[in-house]
Amino acid sequence: MIACKHELIDTAYNFSTLIELLQYRAISQPDRTAYTFLVDGETEEVSITYQQLDEQARSLAAHLQFFNATGERALLLYQPGLEYIIAFFGCLYAGVVAVPAYPPRFNKPMPRLQAIVADAQAKFALTTTSILSNLERQFSQNQDLAALHWLATDTIANDIIQTWQQPQIASNTLAFLQYTSGSTGNPKGVMVSHSNLLQNSALIKQCFQHDTHSQGVIWLPPYHDMGLIGGIIQPLYSGFPVALIAPVTFLQKPFRWLQAISRYKGTTSGGPNFAYDLCIRKITPEQIESLDLSSWDVAFNGAETVRAETLEKFATTFEPCGFRREAFYPCYGMAETTLLVSGGLKTEVPIVRHVNGVALEQNRVEASSKENVRTIVSCGQVWSNQVAIVDPETLTQCPSNRVGEIWVSSLSVANGYWNNPLETEKNFHAYLGTQGPFLRTGDLGFLQDGQLFVTGRIKDVIIIRGRNYYPQDIEQTVSHSHPALQPAGSAAFAVEINDEERLIVVQEVERNYLRKLDVQEVVGSIRQAIAEQHDLQVFAVVLVKPGSIPKT
Repeated sequence: MIACKHELIDTAYNFSTLIELLQYRAISQPDRTAYTFLVDGETEEVSITYQQLDEQARSLAAHLQFFNATGERALLLYQPGLEYIIAFFGCLYAGVVAVPAYPPRFNKPMPRLQAIVADAQAKFALTTTSILSNLERQFSQNQDLAALHWLATDTIANDIIQTWQQPQIASNTLAFLQYTSGSTGNPKGVMVSHSNLLQNSALIKQCFQHDTHSQGVIWLPPYHDMGLIGGIIQPLYSGFPVALIAPVTFLQKPFRWLQAISRYKGTTSGGPNFAYDLCIRKITPEQIESLDLSSWDVAFNGAETVRAETLEKFATTFEPCGFRREAFYPCYGMAETTLLVSGGLKTEVPIVRHVNGVALEQNRVEASSKENVRTIVSCGQVWSNQVAIVDPETLTQCPSNRVGEIWVSSLSVANGYWNNPLETEKNFHAYLGTQGPFLRTGDLGFLQDGQLFVTGRIKDVIIIRGRNYYPQDIEQTVSHSHPALQPAGSAAFAVEINDEERLIVVQEVERNYLRKLDVQEVVGSIRQAIAEQHDLQVFAVVLVKPGSIPKT
């Protein structure tokens, strides 16, 4: 099945690059605060206006041009904060391809960072003095990092700003490389152009109904596509301020996120489903009484499975302090599509479908029975994108009652993977007859009444005795099987043992149960719940401490 909805995208600004966009803001709204960073996640803040950002970006760009960096790739290694934003736009102003990354922990292995440096063939690295001093101690064991031209941007003066020259770039010029998580292989650099960013920014502005009176509050990692494009570029595009929080300060104390929304009268904020779960579990009734969430009208939820149960619990928990359930905005996107693919209507409650779980395991979409019900939340309409549901084996279009791979065709789709023509051809140049090219997302789903429902990921599907099992369904069953288990703290997967696929479950234990855990009872509950709800036997259960399962 194919869905295509050609809505008018706001192109009133008619910019061709992000440089033109920031320069426009610096001239038309010079003194307006663009970004505010909450240093401690609560009250200590630093801010920057559009004019200040423009000036500091030009100053950094002048230094990069002095070192002949134009056209090269530059690694960005920063903790979340204003320095990262200045460095990102400084690269754009110099015609340098930014490569957002994250500084490794002190004296810890950094295979991902090394893989990114090698793949991007970066020659420059931008960071702060403190991070550089830590990394320099590891240069003797890492020649790739030592060979980079390092710039500590917090020590750069504005004395050569007048030497900056406008780079010769166009809408199709590469802006940055967004490296994928690398959870299923080596990280791949998605090539994102200025045009991709402006097209998707226009789409997000339209879907979220942003204007200059909006207010963002973002805790998402700025080196990740949702944090960078949704949390930094989108506010600039739409001309509204945003308050930023470091991810770790949110994870340590989820109340800080909602407290910032209350304090700044945030209208747009969100994150993956686990963030809402965390708030439900960690924020106390006394803290809820101090919040005012009535301004929050776009609570986007994406990047992982959107669960109806979480939406309901969050709405019920925070309704007393003004949260409205119609503010929830489930959406779907990925780095390869420069973020947003689908989203709902801002003023409507999320659409939920109840389907037959057994049929779904056979890639069929049927109305639910009383026994095998699976609840799926819609990720909204496809808007200006063309989305096709395709059989990943036969590469033919699926009927509306079948689950298939989600294919996307859009001006927001990136140009491919950096220096990887084979993967680019495989994933970005798919055709349905004469229609295309499409991006093969690797995600599974179906279209129903114009709504996109995402059911899982091809590589994650567990196949045991010829039946398909979605790991997120098993993980939810496990997390709810015993009170000692951490919600959203489970990983289910299959391994081949004696030529047979067997189910393995790894589950985090709630911290307050660690000293009094009855392992046999908990494991028994997990096995029984999976047997009853999925008709599966578990080969092994591994119980681990909280925070042991990494999240990308």
